[in-house]
Amino acid sequence: KYEDLFKFQFKMQYTRLKNKTKKSLEKKYDVNFIRDFIKTLPFELTNDQKKVTNEIIKDIKSPYVMNRLLQGDTGSGKTVVAAITILSVLNSGFQVALMAPTEILAKQHYKTFSNLYKDLDYEIIFLSGKISTTQRKERLEYIKNNPNTLIIGTHALFSNDVRYNNLGYVITDEQHRFGVNQRQKLREKGFNPDILYMSATPIPRT
Repeated sequence: KYEDLFKFQFKMQYTRLKNKTKKSLEKKYDVNFIRDFIKTLPFELTNDQKKVTNEIIKDIKSPYVMNRLLQGDTGSGKTVVAAITILSVLNSGFQVALMAPTEILAKQHYKTFSNLYKDLDYEIIFLSGKISTTQRKERLEYIKNNPNTLIIGTHALFSNDVRYNNLGYVITDEQHRFGVNQRQKLREKGFNPDILYMSATPIPRT
């Protein structure tokens, strides 16, 4: 068992080291814009939320690919952390894709982010397998031609016909409910985008 664990840890450290040398496209955002947004929130961020947000934004700003798991109980504020980090990427001129395992959860995220960003000039597009062909065509056209866009949806986000415009950040909610290949497919839609997995369920394997 010790040998199994040692090999596993060795592999993990190797992967981490490899990621640290994998180049990502540089993201330059306006710090004051992010600070102003935080001031508009109807509550004060907790110390943990501030710490995690700073760590993620620091990784996003670095020239290397981020690969992080944000784990916290339901209601602990994962979404608001994601919202602040997403803004830093949108403000840098990149697209962001947020994938949820079910239509209900994806719609819930769409509603939450539409409310959080209501005073900001960023478009939020919802994409799922259940929207009409006409709507899908219009939305795919918009995604293809407009950077600075947040795209929220289900498995539809990594469909073959989805063409992103400068995809720089990929967030997967309840990531354990997606297969490795599915997560990989979405990641490959951009050039080494930063990756954030969110989960309320602690998965030892992750």
